[in-house]
Amino acid sequence: MEGITLVIPVFNEGGNIHRIWSEVDHYRRYSEFPIYALFVDDGSVDDSLSRIKEICSLDDGFGFISFEKNKGLSAAIKAGFDYSATKWVGYLDGDLQTSPMDFLKFEPFLESFDLVTGERQDRKDNFGKKLSSSFANWIRNSFLKDGMKDTGCPLKIFNRKFVLSLPNFNGFHRFFPALTQIYGGSIKVIPIRHFPRTEGKSKFTAFNRIVQPLMDLFLVYRLKKRKINYTVRDSQTFKSKVYHE
Repeated sequence: MEGITLVIPVFNEGGNIHRIWSEVDHYRRYSEFPIYALFVDDGSVDDSLSRIKEICSLDDGFGFISFEKNKGLSAAIKAGFDYSATKWVGYLDGDLQTSPMDFLKFEPFLESFDLVTGERQDRKDNFGKKLSSSFANWIRNSFLKDGMKDTGCPLKIFNRKFVLSLPNFNGFHRFFPALTQIYGGSIKVIPIRHFPRTEGKSKFTAFNRIVQPLMDLFLVYRLKKRKINYTVRDSQTFKSKVYHE
């Protein structure tokens, strides 16, 4: 099906749910594509799910899936990709520190690239988060050589068929650009805006911003090194069909 599904993982973001609805609705009014939104409730224990159900009952362009218990961001994104049915799937963080309106800048490139990803400008995070992000980007680039300055930007649109072919594991969302390159995909980077968080609390800690990503980095590095690559120098194709019993 033509169109874009925006996957929106949510964990205890009750204060942002109606703002997400409003901002996605604003974006789809200007988009050249049919836009759908899929909330993925990652086992929230606040009122996120009840607010999501309210929106879905009022707006046919919104749907949801809800986990029995919290499984983490990678699982929520993967479930959203699995349950989407459009040609393209986007990813939008529930904290609204990025705007879906910036997806308008992505749309001219969707037919030509497997991944169109944002690069946040003038980050509005605190010093500790900026520092850990810079360190993570530096060490990732040292190993993977992916050339990305902001691999963790939560504004992305994939060709759905391509992204479903990528290996998935807890933490794979941190390496979408590198995995896209490793598996032969094409990437376009678009500068986007960044905003302060106004509702809810960040879910990131020193462990899930530095320690766990470092462990995942070695897995992706091994995938890159173990990827099968070959170049055919010469060949002769079969002149007739070969049948095997």
